[in-house]
Amino acid sequence: MKIGIIGSGEVGQTLGTAFLSEGYEVMLGSRNPEKEEVQKWKSENAKGQTGTFDATAQFGELLVLSVAGAAAVSAVEQAGVANFSGKTVIDTTNPIASAPPEDGVLKFFTDQNGSLLEKIQQTIPDASVIKAFNSVGSMLMYKPQLPGGIPTMFICGNDAAARKTVTDILTAFGWETEDMGKAISARAIEPLCILWCIPGFLQNDWNHAFKLLKQ
Repeated sequence: MKIGIIGSGEVGQTLGTAFLSEGYEVMLGSRNPEKEEVQKWKSENAKGQTGTFDATAQFGELLVLSVAGAAAVSAVEQAGVANFSGKTVIDTTNPIASAPPEDGVLKFFTDQNGSLLEKIQQTIPDASVIKAFNSVGSMLMYKPQLPGGIPTMFICGNDAAARKTVTDILTAFGWETEDMGKAISARAIEPLCILWCIPGFLQNDWNHAFKLLKQ
């Protein structure tokens, strides 16, 4: 399967390298594929490709959206709405507002009765958008090694088959998956980002992940 990564920051680069390690073909998409950090990633990942958002969205059979939340809808539009049709899209974004955190607590530009995933799904109605990778830092996204064991990634999205595809990817990446059902559940999953970041902002502790315990 060909993977198109829309967004070339730390998350996009980390996931791009991870997919390459798992044997996928990967294109890392950027608004400016010639910028230094993109070219550095290419030099360190010889099998990886780089391209514009539009080229990347055309290339990928499965797409990963890994831009800043405030830029997510515009990135999708720049990539070409038609290029998402019929594809699974892993949405890693969070609706983080521009205001600084208050006592370690980020502000969102959504409220509890809406989510960024739902806005993205509305923008690309013919795609299957699945929320994942939003509740942990990039350093732990691939094969996390934590004393508490295998961490839990919460996912959601309207298409059950697409959720299964993303679950299989997460398993290969070293995660257990908790499928929370339809896209509306992103209203609960996205705020996990706020909770995850608090120890980082207050104690500079970013080396943690969530774990759901069951009987």
